[in-house]
Amino acid sequence: MEPQKKITVLIADDHTIVRHGIASLLALNEDFHTVAEAENGRDAVDLTIQLKPDVVLMDIGMPVLNGLEATRQIKKQVPQTRVLILSGYDNDEYILQVVQSGANGYVLKTTFLEDLYAAIRSVYNGQAFFSPSVSKVIVEGYLNRSSSSLDPAKSFRALTTREREILQLIAEGHLHQQIALRLSISVRTVDTHRNNIMKKLDIHDTAGLVNYAIKNGITIIPH
Repeated sequence: MEPQKKITVLIADDHTIVRHGIASLLALNEDFHTVAEAENGRDAVDLTIQLKPDVVLMDIGMPVLNGLEATRQIKKQVPQTRVLILSGYDNDEYILQVVQSGANGYVLKTTFLEDLYAAIRSVYNGQAFFSPSVSKVIVEGYLNRSSSSLDPAKSFRALTTREREILQLIAEGHLHQQIALRLSISVRTVDTHRNNIMKKLDIHDTAGLVNYAIKNGITIIPH
């Protein structure tokens, strides 16, 4: 009888002690094998493309590229990999953004260990898994939005992947020269993207962009 295949997991969280702690907990269960750790969303995307883990445990609030945008890119580029959000945030808007990003599940960091194991197994097997309090927010959110013709996320979905990346970096306080260097593009291209972002969002100053990014979960204010 062949041994059962271990579920390969990539852990993405910007706190080193959290990543190591989760990896240690997964090591207690013979069903799982941690293949890599990422300290930001960009590394999570790159490592997922390289290693193609079965499941990515993704935090939301990370620098360079947040967990929501990283999830969108992973689901587009490595669709066979499941993404399970593991976060301390239970804000309604963040949860609805997670669903729209294509994540396969959402578990709060306050969950019990056995529930985390169950969540990883569920998404690996192609099922969605949401903590009970998260499921309630999802249901209520869609009911509320279905009763209104206004969709606050519509303008956000109009942004391209590159525009969402640049919006996060602007909101995190990076200068245009720094953004250009990080993304290997020209400063003029950054300026063009910024102008396009402002037009699409109907926002006319940097403070407005920062406020929008925070409200829509594009960047997170640290606790």
